[in-house]
Amino acid sequence: MAVTVLIKRKVSSGNEDLLQNLYIELRGLALRQEGYISGETLRKVGSPGEYLVISKWQHIDDWSKWLVSEDRRQYQERIDSFTNAETKFEIYEQ
Repeated sequence: MAVTVLIKRKVSSGNEDLLQNLYIELRGLALRQEGYISGETLRKVGSPGEYLVISKWQHIDDWSKWLVSEDRRQYQERIDSFTNAETKFEIYEQ
C-alpha cells in the first residue's frame, strides 16, 4: 500500500538557501531508492522558515529502508545543523 510521508522542519534564519540545496541533493538520492514515487518541498506562507516535504513511497517498507539508510542519515545531520527544531515525520497511507 502506498504511503505519503510529511516531513516538517523549521530552519534557522539565514539558512534557507543552504537548506534548499540540501533538499535538492537529498531528493536526487531518493530518486534512486526502491519504491520512491515522488516528492515536493513547500514553504509555509507567512513563515518562510517553515518547510513541509511531501514524499510518496510505494510501501512503508521502502520508506523505512530509506529513513535508516546511511546516505539519508548523513543528510539529516547536515539539515539538523540548519534547523532550530526537531524534524517531525508523519506517515499516511492511501
